[in-house]
Parts: sequence; structure tokens; C-alpha cells
Amino acid sequence: MAEITQPSEIAREALRRLATRRIPPTPDNYRTLYHEIAGSAAGEEFPERALKAMAGRLPRATPEQARFAQQLEAAIAAKDWASLTAAMLAVLKAFEAEPLDWAELIDELLGQMERRHASLTPARKREAVGHILESAGADPANLFERMQSLLRSWSKSGAEPAAPAGDMPPSAESAAAPRDAGATDMRLPSDELRELIAQLVESSVAMLLIDTPELAEEATALAASVRQARDAATFALLAKRLKQFNYRLHFVAEDQAELKAALQKLLHLVIENISELVEDDKWVQGQIGMVLELFGQPLNIRSLDDVGQRLKEVIYRQSTLKKNLNEAKERLKVMLAGFVDHLASFSESTSGYHDKIEKCAEKISSANDLAELNDVIEEVMRETRLIQLDAQRSRDDLNALKARVGEAEQEVARLQNELAETSEMVRHDQLTGALNRKGLEETLERELARARRRQTPLCLSLLDVDNFKRLNDTYGHQTGDDALVHLARVIRETMRPHDTLARYGGEEFLIILPDTHLPDAVSALTRLQRELTKRFFLHKNEKLLITFSAGVTAFRADEPRQETIARADAAMYQAKKSGKNRVVAAD
Repeated sequence: MAEITQPSEIAREALRRLATRRIPPTPDNYRTLYHEIAGSAAGEEFPERALKAMAGRLPRATPEQARFAQQLEAAIAAKDWASLTAAMLAVLKAFEAEPLDWAELIDELLGQMERRHASLTPARKREAVGHILESAGADPANLFERMQSLLRSWSKSGAEPAAPAGDMPPSAESAAAPRDAGATDMRLPSDELRELIAQLVESSVAMLLIDTPELAEEATALAASVRQARDAATFALLAKRLKQFNYRLHFVAEDQAELKAALQKLLHLVIENISELVEDDKWVQGQIGMVLELFGQPLNIRSLDDVGQRLKEVIYRQSTLKKNLNEAKERLKVMLAGFVDHLASFSESTSGYHDKIEKCAEKISSANDLAELNDVIEEVMRETRLIQLDAQRSRDDLNALKARVGEAEQEVARLQNELAETSEMVRHDQLTGALNRKGLEETLERELARARRRQTPLCLSLLDVDNFKRLNDTYGHQTGDDALVHLARVIRETMRPHDTLARYGGEEFLIILPDTHLPDAVSALTRLQRELTKRFFLHKNEKLLITFSAGVTAFRADEPRQETIARADAAMYQAKKSGKNRVVAAD
């Protein structure tokens, strides 16, 4: 028998052998015979569908979880067992990691705070620790990692040699009693440092344990113990308590992460269900897509505010569509009822006409002279004209009804198109994707309230594209629009995720910088200028340099928003007069 090499011939031969051998035609039996005929080894099928279902259920609440899920999905898409195995081993190794050693970290922090460094004062150290505590958020792993990095940087900066005993000011305890020669030579933290650690445990850690009152009370008790500790023995016992507390805190953090992931998944399912219910509405589909995109990123309070705002817009849009649909149904019912009435009236008219024609036919049959026939013919003509008028009137009414239906359909289509065009940009500028005036007002109100509540700084920058009119006159308005889109994209990619960009008008943009002091805001805008000069704007393969002048100011307590914007605007014009492509801070 000739050797079979073509895949189609191998497939036919496999089917024939299944039939001749009376083997059940299952996929496994077919695969075995196919490889037997082809002379190849039958490899195990890659369970792509099952693995994709498993990957879809993985949590993505933390960057590590999201990274593992992406790695797993890439391995499944490539049908690569080696990559899949590597991804599984990586996550197992991550689970094997020991709990965060907070006791050792705090001990190292105490030592570094007491140690003298050439370029670091105690005040700068406290400021650095306070900044990390404020910005680390509710992620213990992030807080631990950032504190470790800070301590490593302090260690690398080098410590000053200890001052001679004669130059050291005596402490209150050493002045009250001589040091016990038999005591352990352990450096005890100062009162100020003990208070700082107590605040770390009592304020920052305890706030993360609102849902676990028992651990919150233990954190408060630990803070009190830190404040009362005065000797080495007490600190040794305190270190053991901190280790136990850290161990329990690790499990609480895991539970909270799982709860967050479960809630996020539940809301994700609800949002997807909304999108399926209104799958024909492009506007709602677009808003749902943006909400789901936000959920795919690490969540913070600002992104959740954005999600909430978009969901409100979706709910409002749904209520509007439901109202329009009900009104359309009622109009259709009225039109159909009128159509049925016209048909009934026309049917009665034609039925009466038919009866009268039959009677006229009988009269014609029994007529004896022309006079009688003349009367019958006149009656037939009269009834024919009447039925003709009824038919014409019914036709006119139906045409008018049809025209009304067409007008209603056009009006509904017009309203739907208008909503689809305008609702998408309720809060965003259509050209650049930045917030418009309405979105800016809402964001300013929210950020000002948050800054006042937390007593944190809030800065604002107003920037204007340099020589924009010349750009429009030289290259056209379309090129000017493209330049604005390019600028907005560079701003979004360069500034922090929680900074807000809004188009203030024309070629003017406004940037809101939360948790930022005025010097830092000026540095951020200067850095943005440098980045913009690196990334040329291309117009028909011609590189065009886009620059801007900016005014930066900080919000003052109880100051109206418009006054703050006016100060930034004045600083921006001062930057223009100073030579453009500059950043000026307003007093």
C-alpha cells in the first residue's frame, strides 16, 4: 500500500479505519489513528479552554497578582508548557515567602534614627518617615518595602563618628542616676522617637484595622507600651509582642486583599451584565468599557471616584432610554389603534356598498322599462362615488399616519445620535480627552474638599501653548488640533496618575496637583517642559517643537477657586513676557 502523506488523505483513512475496526468515533480514538497512519507521535492536547477559564478567575487586586495573571495568560496563549510551569513556580515561591518582619524593621529604624549622619538631620529623617507613612496607603507590603529602601539609603550615606563623651549633653535619665555597670549595653530610643513609633502603630496601622477591632485595640495597647518603655528588658518584651502582632497582621492583610478582589470581581460581573442588557447602545457600551478599563488598573480613591461618576452617567442614560422607549411604545399603540379604526370604518363602508350593489342588481333584473333602469344606474353611480370618496379619505388618513410614524422615527434617531455624540463628552473635551469645564469644576470641588479635610497641599498650574496662532496660520487648524492632542498625551504620560488634566479653553490647559507643595509643582512642570522638548510633534514627517508657558500657584485656605486660577493666569502671562517656555510661580 502506498504511503499516505497528505493530511486530507490521512484524515479520510483514519475515518475509514474507525468504521472497519468498529472503534467508537471519539476524538481520542481519531487522534490515535491519525498519528498511527501519519507515523507521528501523539502528543497530549493542550487544555487551552480550561486554563483560560482558570486564568479568568484569578484575582488582580495587587500588582503582583496582575503580573502573575498576565504571565499565565501569555503562556496559555502560546500553548507553552515551560512558560506555564515557570509562572506556577513563581507564584508558589511567592507564597513561600516569610511574613514581613516588622520587628526587625522597627529595630533598624530606631537605630538609624539615633545614629548621626553627615547629610541628614533628625528633622529631615522624621520628615522622610512621615512622608512614607502618608503616601504608602493601605498596602503593608508597600510600606515595608519603602521603609526598607529608606533605611538602606540612610546606611549608604555613612554615619558620623560618635561625639566625645564630654561634648554629649547629659540626658535626663543619666543625670538622675548613674548607669548600672551590670546592665546590658543597649541604646534606648529617645522620647521623641518612641512617640513617632507609637504614632506609626496607633494612627497608621490601627486605621487599617477598622474591620478587626481586636487587632485595633492591640495596636493601641502596643502604642501605649512603646510610650511607657524605658529599659532594655521592656523593649525586649515589646519586640516579641510586635513580632506576634506582625504575624497576625499578615493574615489580616491577606484576608482584606481577598475580600477586595471578591468585591471587585462581583462589581465587574454586575457592570458586564449592564453592558449585555444594553448591547445596542454604543454610548453605554463606551462608558462600560472605560469603567472596566479602570478596574483593570490598581485602584485608588481617585479612580474609584471616576468609576462612580461614570456609573452615575450610565444609570442616567439608562433611565433616559427607558423613558424614550416607553413613550415610543405608547405612540405606536395610539397609531396602531387609529389604523385599526380606519380599517374597521373602511370595512363597514365596503360592506354597505356591496349590499347596495346587490340590491341594484336585483332591481335591474326586475326592471320593465328604461326609466326604472335609469333610476338604478343613478343609484349605482351615487354609491360608487361615495365609496370612492371613502377610499380616498382612508388612503389620505393612512398616508398621514405613515408620515407621522416616519417623523417620529426620524426624531428618535436624531435624539439618539445627539445623545451618543454629546453624552460621551459630558465631562471630557472631545478633541483631547482631557476634562472640560464641567469636569474641571467637579474635580476641583472634590480635590479642594479632600485637601481641606486632610490638611494637605494642593497646587494648580495653568499653561498656554507658545506661538499657537502662528502654528495654525502656517500649517492649518487641523495641525493645531493635532498639536493639542500631542501635548495632552505627553502631559498624561509624564505627570502622576492622580494629577488631573483639563482643557481650560483654546490652547490653555489646567493641571491639578494634589498633595504637592509649590516648589515641587514648579519642578514637575519644568520636568514636563523638558519631556515635551524631547518628544517632537510630527507633521508630514517634519519635526515641530511644541513649547508652553505655565503659571503655578497653591490654593489658599478659604480662597475662591476663581481667584486661585486668576493668580495662576497672571503668572502664566508673566512667563510669556519673560521669553516663553518658562514656568513662573505665583506668590
